[in-house]
Amino acid sequence: MSNYNHQVAILYGGRSGEHEVSLVSAASVIKNLDRNLFEIIPIGVDREGKWWLNSLDEVDPLSGKELVVKAKSANEIYAFNFFEKHPGCVAFPVMHGTFCEDGKMQGLLECSNVPYVGAGVLSSAICMDKDVAKRLMLQHGLPTVPYVSFHKGEWQHNSTEILDRISKKLGEVLFVKPANMGSSVGCSKVKQVDELKAAIDFAFQYDVKVMVEHAVNAREVECSVLENSEYGKPPLTSVLGEIITGHEFYDYNAKYHDDTLKLIIPAKIDDTSVKKIQQIASDAFRLLECEGMARVDFFIDKDSGQIYLNELNTLPGFTSVSMYPMMWIASGLAYTDLLTKLIHLAVGRYKRHAALKVTLN
Repeated sequence: MSNYNHQVAILYGGRSGEHEVSLVSAASVIKNLDRNLFEIIPIGVDREGKWWLNSLDEVDPLSGKELVVKAKSANEIYAFNFFEKHPGCVAFPVMHGTFCEDGKMQGLLECSNVPYVGAGVLSSAICMDKDVAKRLMLQHGLPTVPYVSFHKGEWQHNSTEILDRISKKLGEVLFVKPANMGSSVGCSKVKQVDELKAAIDFAFQYDVKVMVEHAVNAREVECSVLENSEYGKPPLTSVLGEIITGHEFYDYNAKYHDDTLKLIIPAKIDDTSVKKIQQIASDAFRLLECEGMARVDFFIDKDSGQIYLNELNTLPGFTSVSMYPMMWIASGLAYTDLLTKLIHLAVGRYKRHAALKVTLN
């Protein structure tokens, strides 16, 4: 280890519905990490939550082999024991969705006294819960699409009242989504009232809380945000990117299986709107206590030009066609340098927290 800056444990897989996406993202991260600086330790997490320590030789995407959760020589490990034996190791969770992006993995790493890449427990949990995030955004005047949220128990007992509230507040064309999911898993676009109940029931397969939003005839625009290396200074924002898909909306299939998908970077947007979106992205990053990174997603109404903040993703995709790294590359920050910055930010935060007193004396 003496020849390296740090050991970096790449955590991938997981129990969420975005398990497969994580495998692709992690392969891309491993491929692009600076191997002169970091010793890479691949740790796969299977669908049951078991951790598997893999040999880099067996899963290395540079060799052309598929990234797997459990290679032939993999050993099952336990987080506390592993990190105790690897002091100074930095965890890089490349796991999307529930059981990682929602703060659960961050809590485990905090309890294990491990520096880790990305947002902390609080901001991870807030940003994962789109309803709670929107409440904070609205309270601070950030523009969001009108919506209604409700839990499964409420739906079971008061569905008529909820449907009436949706009709009065949101209109007929709607998006229905689980409140705590990513990659548009469980999402549906509803164009007629008689489709709404089925869409809500579908969303409840993935979460116990559902959101119904007014469907905006919108351009989908994104901005990458990166914590400033100079502690206390405003976060950095990238050029913008626009997503154009032939699908009804930018759903899971469009994101990962659409050959006609177009990613336009930088987006063809006037300078005034670009600056406004970058400022909103920066404000939202700080408002929701984000650290490390976030991809901030926006809608621009095609009819009115109104800008809406949709959501923040604290562990965005890192595949070869993912917007977060691509927007930074277009902004002049190479993929490898981006990963190095994220790891150094993780170490910096860990040192600041380690210096805090935990007892009275």
